Amino acid sequence: MIIYNVTSNVDDSIHEKWMAWMMEDHIPKIMATDKFYKVKIVKVLGDEQHGGTTYSVQYFADSREKLNEYYNDHSPKLRAESAGLFGDKILQFRTELEIIKEFKSV
Repeated sequence: MIIYNVTSNVDDSIHEKWMAWMMEDHIPKIMATDKFYKVKIVKVLGDEQHGGTTYSVQYFADSREKLNEYYNDHSPKLRAESAGLFGDKILQFRTELEIIKEFKSV
């Protein structure tokens, strides 16, 4: 399994608009691609030196192939939409993570 992680520092001036867009528009569009089976949005705890609030959005894919299909078929349009709405009010970086093993308490 692969986690596509997008970390975003969101400026306070657009925080509410961004969060509503993520929950009501962006994440549902990504889930509709059928490339990911689960999404988690988590807040990064701690004081931000540069202001704003930081979130990690984790998109879970069954395979590298599905993630690559997302990159090729959907990502450019969705990234452009985000940039058009929020511009430089969001600073982002992306990482890919491979799940090796999960441990759960019994």
